[in-house]
Amino acid sequence: MSLERIGRVLEAMRRRGLVQMLVSDPQSICYLTGVYVEPFERLFALYLRADGRHAFFMNRLFPVPDTDIETVWHTDTDDPVAAIAGRVNAATPLGVDKNWPARFLLPLMQAVPGLRCELASACVDDVRAVKDEAEQALMRENSRINDEVIRRAAAFLREGVTERACAQFILEQYALLGCEGPSFAPIVSFGANAADPHHAPDDTPLRAGECAVLDIGGRKGGYCSDMTRTYFCGRPSEKHAAIHDLVRRANEAARAAVRPGVPLCDVDRAARSVIEQAGYGEYFTHRLGHFIGRTEHEQGDVSSANRAPARAGMVFSIEPGVYLPGEMGVRVEDLVLVTPDGCETLNAVDRHY
Repeated sequence: MSLERIGRVLEAMRRRGLVQMLVSDPQSICYLTGVYVEPFERLFALYLRADGRHAFFMNRLFPVPDTDIETVWHTDTDDPVAAIAGRVNAATPLGVDKNWPARFLLPLMQAVPGLRCELASACVDDVRAVKDEAEQALMRENSRINDEVIRRAAAFLREGVTERACAQFILEQYALLGCEGPSFAPIVSFGANAADPHHAPDDTPLRAGECAVLDIGGRKGGYCSDMTRTYFCGRPSEKHAAIHDLVRRANEAARAAVRPGVPLCDVDRAARSVIEQAGYGEYFTHRLGHFIGRTEHEQGDVSSANRAPARAGMVFSIEPGVYLPGEMGVRVEDLVLVTPDGCETLNAVDRHY
C-alpha cells in the first residue's frame, strides 16, 4: 500500500471539498494499494475517508494479500451495497469514480436518501498522471522492449505476408521478451486498410509499394508501452513518401513543443499546423495523443480541447497521422515523458520509412 499516493488523493479530495470517496477502477485501486482484482460483474471498491478510516469492500471469491485497510467481506448472496450504505456519511457529498456501474451507484443512492454523489475521478486520475521515479523507470523499460519488438516486426515484413501473420509474430515477440502480454491488440494495416486508424488485422497480404502501419504495445510490471511506425514494402510513390515525411515532421514539431507549463492544446497545435499547412488537415482525424501508464489509455489527452498544462512526470503519446480513404495511411507515434525542462522521448526506433 502506498500511503504517499493515498495522501495525494486525499489532498486532491480536500481541495474539492470532499471527505469521502469510492474508488472502483481496479487499476486505480492497485495503484493506491498494490491489490489487483478483476471483479467482472461483482462489486469491488475502496472507500477513502479524510479521517483515515478507509475500507475495502471485497468479495470472498478473490484471495488478496493483507493490507492495513479494513476489509468488509461479502459473498455472492450478500448485499454489498447495503454494507457501503452503512458506512457512508449521508450529510456530506460522496465522490465516485467514472467506472462505478449504475447497477451499484443507483441502489446506493436509493439506500441513502439525500446522498449527493459527485464525479471525482480527477482526484485519482490527476495523481496517476504524474509518474514517480519507479513508474518512469518501468515506462522506459517497456518502451525499450517495444522498440525491439517493432524492429523485429519491421524485419518480418515482406511482400505476401498477411496482416494477421504479422500481428501473431508481434504477440510472440512480447512473450519471448518477458512481457505479461500486449497493452492492446496489435494494429497491423497494409495499403488501403491503413486509412482506418484502428483497423483490425485480417488476411490482407502486403504488396510492393504499399504502406504498413504497425501500432503496438506491450505490458510488463503492470505498465504499458505504445508506439507506431509506418514502413513501405519496397519503394513508395513520391506522394506517399512525401506524406510520410510530413507526418514525421509533425511528430518532431510536437515533441519539440513539450515542456512543463505548455498547454496540451498547444502541443496538439504544433503537430496539426504542420499537417494543415501542407493541405492535409482534414485527413488528420483524431487527437494528437493520450496519456498512458497502467492502462494504454489513461485519463487525459493531448488535444485541441485540453488547455491543461503539461507537468513534469506526465507520460503521453505524440501520434499525428494522415489517412487517405481507399488509398493509404501514415502514423508516427512516440511516448514522451515530461521532464523539468522539456521532455524525454521514450522510443528510439528510427522514424523514417
